[in-house]
Amino acid sequence: MGNARSVAVGPARAVLALYRGAPVTARAHVRVRWTTCPMQAVAAAVPTQGRVLEVGCGHGLLANYLALESPARRVHGIDVDGPKIEAAGRAGAMSGATFSVLAPGRLPDGPWDAVVIVDVLYLLAEHDQRRLLSACAAALGPGGVLVVKEMSPSPRWKAAWNRAQETVAVRVLGITEGEGGFTFLPPDQLAGWMADDGLAVTHRPLHKGYPHPHHLVVGRAGEAGA
Repeated sequence: MGNARSVAVGPARAVLALYRGAPVTARAHVRVRWTTCPMQAVAAAVPTQGRVLEVGCGHGLLANYLALESPARRVHGIDVDGPKIEAAGRAGAMSGATFSVLAPGRLPDGPWDAVVIVDVLYLLAEHDQRRLLSACAAALGPGGVLVVKEMSPSPRWKAAWNRAQETVAVRVLGITEGEGGFTFLPPDQLAGWMADDGLAVTHRPLHKGYPHPHHLVVGRAGEAGA
């Protein structure tokens, strides 16, 4: 299971199979998450080797996929939610990814060849988003990449649908950790912050074919001595 060939044959089947022994709610969540989030497009922005950190990894779906897709990646995921990390860790025993619980704002020691943040920033206040992005940029090694997938405020109808869904997930179902307040910032603003931190930034929408306003922002650190 834990090799790139199995993922190439059937990426969804390979990664979802890791969660067969998880509670039914966790299995349902990762299945819906895979279907509604462009995981493979995010993974394509991550180097195929080196140390990779996912911040706010939840059940570890992306982190485990990254480890399965390329065994040359040494993937570690962190989250504040203990039960989710337990499910992630059980799956990681088969994928090769590792996981730990850390308090909000804390990062494991770098440097990292890639830091990945997927649908986490919107749960934070604007200044906390800025602080986290700066910390992640500072944790990169030479040539490292910061990969951020967030929900854009546009297109408006997709943003409205996403906000309604997130409200249910946080306030009603308690699936996602959060206070219920959401701060969806324009991708240009996130990209600007990352550029201010010295990264070379590109960004593009990923929402085609999805009902959610997915957007990818990627920042690359300079090479040593450049």
